Amino acid sequence: MDSRFDDLKVCVLIPTYNNASTVKSVIESVQKITNHIIVINDGSTDQTDELIRSIPNITYHSFQENKGKGTALRFGFKQAYISGYKYAITMDSDGQHYAKDLPVFLDAIEKYPGSIFIGSRNMKQENVPGTSSFGNSFSNFWFKVETRKTLPDTQSGYRCYPLEKINKIPLFTWRYEFEIEVLVKASWRGVNIIPIEIDVYYPPKNERISHFRKGPDFTRISILNTFLVCFCVSVFLCLFVCLFVCWLVGWLVCL
Repeated sequence: MDSRFDDLKVCVLIPTYNNASTVKSVIESVQKITNHIIVINDGSTDQTDELIRSIPNITYHSFQENKGKGTALRFGFKQAYISGYKYAITMDSDGQHYAKDLPVFLDAIEKYPGSIFIGSRNMKQENVPGTSSFGNSFSNFWFKVETRKTLPDTQSGYRCYPLEKINKIPLFTWRYEFEIEVLVKASWRGVNIIPIEIDVYYPPKNERISHFRKGPDFTRISILNTFLVCFCVSVFLCLFVCLFVCWLVGWLVCL
């Protein structure tokens, strides 16, 4: 067990939805490193609930119906903060993330406290779906437009969040687009966002489990990016108008 989870007040937050084939092994792999685990069952309709309840020494919350990954994460952040944690490392429950990379996040916290850390995946490795590669590039581009900052992997779900800062940000999205909104708004508030290299497992296509719905979820992400860009443009225009008015008033006073 890594005692730094206690010292740094870090928990591992695992949202899950219909991942009965992998969720138990994911949780048990994390338990080899720490027992500071919070699992949020987002209304699963398979055997997920039964499997999780059979695992001891974890904190478990279950929704009666599916509310979306963003809702599960926001709920988990609040529960973690109430429980006294300062950081939450989020992991997906589909088996793509390796528990062995958890200490890498702890190293990063010790070096850059108060930052958001994103596990940067190798998107050129074998079995990476073309839609995932395109979606990541698309997301990275809009993140740069909205924040003027560059990140290599804005869609990775393996992250570490400083809870006090995150819980103060007004967030309104509830599904996959949440993970874009939280990065952009955190960046606007001056929170440092640092990528760290991680390993990732992409199973062959016939074994892959994904609840990302290409049509509806991509549409929601596009709508969110449109809103964020429009907000950036409106703020810029307001600042420009204010500066122009100040200059005009000053020029008139000097006449």
